Amino acid sequence: MKHTIIRGVTATVLVSMVAFACSDKFLEVPATGQLSNTQLTSRAGIDGILISSYAQLNARSFTQTASSYNWMRGSISGGDANKGSNSGDFNAITPFETYQILPTSSEANGKWNAMYEGVARANATLRALASAGSDVTSDDKKRISGEARFLRGHYYFELKRAFNMVPYVDETVDYGTGVDKVPNNADIWPKIEADFQYAYDNLAEKQSAVGRANKWAAAAYLAKTYMYQQKYSNAKTLFDLIIANGVNSAGTKYALVANYTDIFNAATETNSESVFASQAAANTGSSDNANPDLVLNFPYNTGSNGPAGCCGFFAPSFELANSFRTSSNGLPLLDGSYNSGSNQLVTDQGIASNASFTPDAGPVDPRLDWSIGRRGIPYLDWQNHPGLDWIRDQGFAGPYSPKKFVFYKSQDKTLTDGSSWTDGYSAINYQIIRFADVLLMAAEAEIEVGSLETARTYINQVRSRAANATYWVKAYSGGNAANYVISTYSSAFASKDAARTAVRFERKLELSGEGHRFFDLVRWGIAASTLNTFLAYESAKLPVAYTSAKFTAGKDEYMPIPQTQIDYQGASILKQNPGY
Repeated sequence: MKHTIIRGVTATVLVSMVAFACSDKFLEVPATGQLSNTQLTSRAGIDGILISSYAQLNARSFTQTASSYNWMRGSISGGDANKGSNSGDFNAITPFETYQILPTSSEANGKWNAMYEGVARANATLRALASAGSDVTSDDKKRISGEARFLRGHYYFELKRAFNMVPYVDETVDYGTGVDKVPNNADIWPKIEADFQYAYDNLAEKQSAVGRANKWAAAAYLAKTYMYQQKYSNAKTLFDLIIANGVNSAGTKYALVANYTDIFNAATETNSESVFASQAAANTGSSDNANPDLVLNFPYNTGSNGPAGCCGFFAPSFELANSFRTSSNGLPLLDGSYNSGSNQLVTDQGIASNASFTPDAGPVDPRLDWSIGRRGIPYLDWQNHPGLDWIRDQGFAGPYSPKKFVFYKSQDKTLTDGSSWTDGYSAINYQIIRFADVLLMAAEAEIEVGSLETARTYINQVRSRAANATYWVKAYSGGNAANYVISTYSSAFASKDAARTAVRFERKLELSGEGHRFFDLVRWGIAASTLNTFLAYESAKLPVAYTSAKFTAGKDEYMPIPQTQIDYQGASILKQNPGY
């Protein structure tokens, strides 16, 4: 009986195997962790792909210099900051302050990869949208395509101003269909314009989340794209509309916030000044959701008396700090005399923290102490900056610490992510475009094709906010922490040249350390003269940091096309930039 049962079972199994062998359905086992096409083309699936494109704004999983912030290329190469730390740590950054970048640079390749990853995710969204499921409405398609094209425009804008000639790949080209055969032989500004124009035409004013791009963010980015091409009339038309009617994604009308530091405070950063920002969040289970690209840029070795304690990078330059010197009437020294004689700020360079030091007593723009950490001045709510004790190597970095994008002591472990090796993973957003930036670009456009008086009004709006003494940095014992003196331009500009000088310097002060300076200098056509003058001054202060530094016109305006990418695609397809 036992034998019969066994034989019967065996026969049944064999029959079953034969039956299955006649059909391959048993082979169709869904892969673990894989989404079906139906899932991917649903409303939730397509929106998930779109959100992954937003996630790439902070360049997660790539280098700490590759994000949309551009603290390395925009600010260090622009003279806002020195590399900082010391000569040995993360010395891949050093060529960006000495203009000795090689095609083999890992940081240049990281920027390329991170931005093209953003492009790929935006394109994937658009491809999925083309075969959207039945739950995706026409309004959904309009919104999602508008956001995807806005983000693609952003990533290509970053690539264009970083590398100039880059391949343009849209949603019709993918792996296996020629993506590796696209050359970099065409100017992509028209493509970038088209993406932002589409977003402007199709996005609504209000969105379901403040981090999503809206109609007015697209307008601002399109106007910024025009500014980079000197299309001032086109830009002015848009700026007029944005200033009069623009609102953020929550529906709040654009306006300067009263307190400058609210822009860089994780508790207050979602406000009327935010046009479009890279969003950050702490304590979500992954520090990548915080602000990973800023994690190195805190005072060094602070212990529990200061934020994060690492790593001393991104030290504001002597030249930038001096730029905040004002005349007795509260205006900046536009003739460059801030780098001469007693106009230079008094610093504690080479002075031990336990040695006597008399801080600078001259008149300064109050934005100095919102932007730069210096000895004897309150460092947010931590303590007075002690000077040398918080600087890793003054001889290489200088005497200053970054102060924007630094969290408060009262926010530690709540608006910072304590799950990793440092509390430096903060919830502070990076404002890719903010309203002060818009006003100053609008002032530029007015100077070129409009009214010098309107330009003066826009510049004075920015300066008036800075002149609000209620929000100046205060000593812990009471009263202003320094001799703050600032005023507006009370007289008409004498000429276009005078107005240009004023607005360009105002951008330097207002947007210092925010990744704009280098790109501004390049688009104005004054990078070589301005940066070589900067190098002559800063290298005398920090000769080791600036060994052999020189900006070469016609070459250093753009990074080299990464050699790795040329090797992938072939030198017949990807052409290297001039001079490399």
